[in-house]
Amino acid sequence: MSFLDRIRECNEHDLSQFKPFYIEQRQVGWVRHDMVERLADYPDVFEITPDTISLNPRLDCPELRSTAIKPVLEALRGAGVIPAWRDEIYPVTTSFGGEPLLQMERAAFPCLGIRAYGVHINGFVANGPELKMWIARRSATKSTFPGKLDNMVAGGLPIGISLEDNVVKECHEEAGIPASLASRAIRAGSISYCKQVPEGLKPDVQFVCDLELPPDFEPRPVDGEVEAFYLWPIDRVMDVVSNTTEFKFNCNLVIIDFLMRRGFIASEHQDYQQIIKGLR
Repeated sequence: MSFLDRIRECNEHDLSQFKPFYIEQRQVGWVRHDMVERLADYPDVFEITPDTISLNPRLDCPELRSTAIKPVLEALRGAGVIPAWRDEIYPVTTSFGGEPLLQMERAAFPCLGIRAYGVHINGFVANGPELKMWIARRSATKSTFPGKLDNMVAGGLPIGISLEDNVVKECHEEAGIPASLASRAIRAGSISYCKQVPEGLKPDVQFVCDLELPPDFEPRPVDGEVEAFYLWPIDRVMDVVSNTTEFKFNCNLVIIDFLMRRGFIASEHQDYQQIIKGLR
């Protein structure tokens, strides 16, 4: 096993199983063929050709599109096709920060292969030459990836909140980190991947932040999404990432990116160039 194995696991997909999904002749996603068949039951909302699936052009503004697609997604939820419903509304855009073409339930994004954005925060303690990282374990009752290891704090980017405000919010909700500390988080770029999942496709982008915490501060579970926090030496983090699948899949990429930027994976590493390319 290796760091490259974790990157490959995040990018396993076969686009021949999907049709491109368009809104206003702009591609926003990929829909698996079996899902296309389900959506064919809603001709007032979707137009389907042999090669593509599109929102009906009569839905010519974000409000109409959002209203039209909502009952379709709720019906799919009722049929068990969309699991882990979140009651969180995300914008559908062609680029980060772009004008939303519509807004819809977060859990439905993979079913339509739409790119979602999130933020992951590397929490670490630097005590002299030794660096340790705070690791979270997801709750065993969480609807997605229960019991998996995770970055200290992570969350999606719903509509109507800035990246910076979302960092502060998620730090408080998941780890009890006060705003005075959370606001010190340093933006460190992003990682991206395209992973085929049972629901469809996740062609997602995660913004990465680094937050150095005082040695005497301990994050604590607050909202029930995290079961426990562990402070691990960086060598242990590297070993678990490289040699196991204990972390939620995209968290591996966030940690690998941190290891690259901090020099723990040095330029002499045999896979260095492939890792850099694979993270984005």
